[in-house]
Amino acid sequence: MPSESGSQAKKGTTAAKKGTTKKAAKKTAKKKTAEKKTAKKKTAKRTVRKSPPPRKGDVAATSATNDSSGRLRVRQVRSGIGYAGRVRRTLIALGLKHHQDEVVVVDNPAIQGMLRRVHHLVRVTSEES
Repeated sequence: MPSESGSQAKKGTTAAKKGTTKKAAKKTAKKKTAEKKTAKKKTAKRTVRKSPPPRKGDVAATSATNDSSGRLRVRQVRSGIGYAGRVRRTLIALGLKHHQDEVVVVDNPAIQGMLRRVHHLVRVTSEES
């Protein structure tokens, strides 16, 4: 009997050792892969986004933006509540702080991109001199 319990104890001990070895090996492997991923992220080159070609019905294609004055009157007609943070931040960047707020902005490609992002929340008209 003692020899059996002794052998079982040895088996249990070796199994425990193997289990910890496997766990340690898995942890080490995970650390190595994580290190590789972070190294790749650090060395990856940043690509510059090209602007997409104008689509039918874009803000740039409307008559309100093709005015010679170069200024646009933007009025927020719907609230930004419930929309993504990116949309709400775009409204703030345009200078629109709340519903029914109105601002006059210079017509340039940056503003056109912002208006394209929030076209469903604003109404754009040309500012008459």
